[in-house]
Amino acid sequence: MGFNSYEEFWPFYLSQHSKASTRAWHFIGTSFVFVFIILAVWKSPWFLLAAPVVAYGIAWFSHFFIEGNKPATFGHPFWSLRADFRMYRLILFGQLGNEITKYEKTTSI
Repeated sequence: MGFNSYEEFWPFYLSQHSKASTRAWHFIGTSFVFVFIILAVWKSPWFLLAAPVVAYGIAWFSHFFIEGNKPATFGHPFWSLRADFRMYRLILFGQLGNEITKYEKTTSI
């Protein structure tokens, strides 16, 4: 799928994370990024290498075994990373439901 902008990509990204459990696993994976950053500062910079492996491993597990689709990262790695952190922030502040509702009419979320 081709997108001309990140804002065009965002509704697609949401549609690829339609199940609450997929979004929960993504939240857990992204949380590990912050844990590994803290460990890198506190213990060893080598933890930074583990951060994307663990985070993407958890997220991709949810796509393959829960959502049943291919991760958006494969086709749009940078926009997908940006969207991961956007979704994380929206979940953290309890705003994801409103965001999903906003796009439900235009996509199959």
